[in-house]
Amino acid sequence: MRKYRQRVRPEWIDYNGHLSEAYYVLVFGLATDAVLDQVGVDAAYRADTGCSVYTVEAHVRYLREVKPDSDLVVTSRIVGIGARKVRICHEMAVGGTLVATEEIMALHVDSKQGGTTPFPDAVAERLTALIEPPPDYAGRSIG
Repeated sequence: MRKYRQRVRPEWIDYNGHLSEAYYVLVFGLATDAVLDQVGVDAAYRADTGCSVYTVEAHVRYLREVKPDSDLVVTSRIVGIGARKVRICHEMAVGGTLVATEEIMALHVDSKQGGTTPFPDAVAERLTALIEPPPDYAGRSIG
């Protein structure tokens, strides 16, 4: 998978002087979009089919503070798929140091029909070809 890169913007810095928690999630969302673009669930696909992918569950771990002007690198992996769902793990790093992780479950939704629908075969095949073993933090609960 391609890595997603993003520089921290000044408006993303909170009153503690580091990246606000909402912007970790924003960057992970942009990384999810990059994954979807890579497998063909891009803007043209959404326009042509009326289908998209909706995140329905996410677990974020904030491991290190991120300073202003940091260069973020998000490595993503597909760790599971079903007919109508995909599970993705993202790892965010700064200068090679892991600063946050996110695990998401997303559903393939037909916006016109208002419900989930199976991925087209070509998309399912692309996703399946990218499956990697889940990292050790995947599937954990809060506690």
